[in-house]
Amino acid sequence: MDITIDFDKCCGAGQCVLAAPEVFDQRDEDGVVVLLDDNPPAEQTENVVQAAAVCPAAVIQVRA
Repeated sequence: MDITIDFDKCCGAGQCVLAAPEVFDQRDEDGVVVLLDDNPPAEQTENVVQAAAVCPAAVIQVRA
């Protein structure tokens, strides 16, 4: 799985963290997304795809 994030456009909503907390987190100072695992296990695929889908700024792209 290839995860690409446009960090400059992240609005810090945190929806990705709620959908996939094992893969995403947020910086304390501004809430911008942090990628915890750039190669998550296959069982996280559904959560990562969901995180990309619910991102209000559409900054997360996922390719299988």
